[in-house]
Amino acid sequence: MLRRSFVLGCAAAAAVVLGLAQPSKATDDRFITVASTTSTEDSGLFKVILPKFTQKTGIEVRVVAKGTGQAIDLAKRGDADVLFVHHKPSEEKFVAEGFSTERKPVMYNDFVIVGPKADPAHVKGSKDVAGALKAIASAKAAFVSRGDDSGTHKAEQALWKNAGLDPASGDGWYRSIGQGMGATLNTAAAVGGYALADRGTWLSFKNPGDLEVVVEGDKRLFNQYGVMLVNPAKFQHVKAADGQAFVDWLVSGEGQKAIADYTINGQSLFFPNATDPGA
Repeated sequence: MLRRSFVLGCAAAAAVVLGLAQPSKATDDRFITVASTTSTEDSGLFKVILPKFTQKTGIEVRVVAKGTGQAIDLAKRGDADVLFVHHKPSEEKFVAEGFSTERKPVMYNDFVIVGPKADPAHVKGSKDVAGALKAIASAKAAFVSRGDDSGTHKAEQALWKNAGLDPASGDGWYRSIGQGMGATLNTAAAVGGYALADRGTWLSFKNPGDLEVVVEGDKRLFNQYGVMLVNPAKFQHVKAADGQAFVDWLVSGEGQKAIADYTINGQSLFFPNATDPGA
């Protein structure tokens, strides 16, 4: 009996030791963190393409969706493995400052100006975004801005500048709310105002109210997305191999097809262009 108890005791002790030596389920999880713009999340794109990547590689992708400016700041702190955003000048600066070694183009869509069907600024059907913004400002029609340093907000600021206007100096018709695309569109619908939106988020928006696309088609509304692995030489904890696997998959034929195949009501939200030089 004593010998049996001794053997059982040794077996139990060995099991405890082995249990301690083996990683827990949490540490077995294989994942990367991607800092990305809200449009890739809000448009529904990630819900469709990320499971395809995970099924192929076993790597889970955990997305932190922020405005582009905030996503870049997060990556600059080393709090992400991959950065996937849509403001090329900021992306190139990110690389130039050593936070990544390479930016790769992934896809594009375009921005649109949406506004109320009543169209108080009479801009519907215009393909001249600068002229449309001047008309909105002249009519003092309500314009709702994200005001959140996102890629969309940065693009909007550039468009106002290109039109030779400073809307923030107006007398209240320009409203900067410091929130995301959904809140901006909801506010525009509530006040009967105009807003700049990326087409992907607009097509997936569930509460358009009286809003419709009024300005589109100007080449200045082009909206390019790029992806970068956060530099592991700067942050040693970056999951370089798995992060690079995600970057490579996005620009591969398989990843590009997954992006191209995503549609809503037959309309494509994003167009892959990883092979376009200079994109």
